[in-house]
Amino acid sequence: MNAKAKGATQDQKIYEHIFDAILEQRLAPGTKLTEEGLGEVFGVSRTIIRRTLSRLTHEGVVELIPNRGAYVAKPDIDSARQILDARRLIELALVERIAERGPQLKRELTLLRLLIDEEHASSARADTGTAIRLSGEFHLELAQLAHNEPLANFLRSLVSQTSLIIAMYQSSQQSNCAIDEHSKLLDAVEQGDKEQALSLMAEHLDHIEARLELVQNEQEVDLEKVFGHLRVRD
Repeated sequence: MNAKAKGATQDQKIYEHIFDAILEQRLAPGTKLTEEGLGEVFGVSRTIIRRTLSRLTHEGVVELIPNRGAYVAKPDIDSARQILDARRLIELALVERIAERGPQLKRELTLLRLLIDEEHASSARADTGTAIRLSGEFHLELAQLAHNEPLANFLRSLVSQTSLIIAMYQSSQQSNCAIDEHSKLLDAVEQGDKEQALSLMAEHLDHIEARLELVQNEQEVDLEKVFGHLRVRD
């Protein structure tokens, strides 16, 4: 990611390591993140770790629970639907702006195609975590081409939260973004075909959501079975 570039601050590097671990699903939803443990791993003070966790909390991928500590967030089903809806609104707005500049972005789009190749290689060797991270990076790097930093930053949070949602609710189907969908989207952008780019992005996001089982499995509890043996006899 961009923040890993040479010259990144110590805070930024640690943030990126944790962020990537979440995207790659090496940190599962609900994992406790202790200041002391992370400080020892990275060889930094708890103050730096505290700042990093605060930033990740602000982005919605870490949850701070009073008197208990920091945990990788566990979005419930309602939250998951809201996150996916917000992501759809943001990504469609971004891709519309990007497509307007598409024909002038040949160099940038070539670099994105290299990212797709990396994603393909990861999928081919069944490295699902890396493939998911690279898929997220594709969306984030594409967003940068809109030259709207607030929207791109908001998307960063939504992409990482989507990774948590995939980890929790993915079906048995392949969960990472279809690589050919990324390629077709870039083709439409490069041609400056705004309508086609919007259609492909919407379809792509539909497919991501279709692989998730966002169904509330609420089962009615049979109180007779639970407490029947305690029934008071007349």
